[in-house]
Amino acid sequence: MAKLSQKQGKELIKLARKSIKYFLASGQIMKEISPEEFSEKQGVFVTLHNKKGELRGCVGFPYPILPLWNAVIEAGVSAGFNDSRFNQLTLKELEEIKIEISVLSVPEEITEKKELIPEKIETGKDGLIVKINNQSGLLLPQVAEEMKWNSEIFLEQTCVKAGLNKENWKEKECKIFKFQAQIFNE
Repeated sequence: MAKLSQKQGKELIKLARKSIKYFLASGQIMKEISPEEFSEKQGVFVTLHNKKGELRGCVGFPYPILPLWNAVIEAGVSAGFNDSRFNQLTLKELEEIKIEISVLSVPEEITEKKELIPEKIETGKDGLIVKINNQSGLLLPQVAEEMKWNSEIFLEQTCVKAGLNKENWKEKECKIFKFQAQIFNE
């Protein structure tokens, strides 16, 4: 994962805000030419917080399927208008939200014996993805830190996010991936 500067992070936040505003005005996804510095395909999540600091939307791409520039536009719009946990963002709310962008490394499977997996997770640094069959859940690295979870609780809560039993991470068919994120805040 190429390390981005704070200046580049601020540009990505501006882009996310601009794309949300554009969608509010037009109902369409903004079409922008990706600057060379953001043309590499990278996973990214855009998180919105309301003025009280509460979650207002969080959507993204865990894997590098789009150039970063395009991924930020699409994830920003989806966080504001397609996160099924929340109503669509309004123009009034847009003025009050704070945007956070997490640029992800490529997720890597943890292939240790199940009982050793918690030792391979560094809370506050690693994010997690759990997958069983067609169900998966993802939690960003900052979630474990904010909630003060240890690695085992982090695994359990990632299972819950996937709609699974919290103990499912111990099952043979459960695949567990970890990734890191570079985080930028408004």
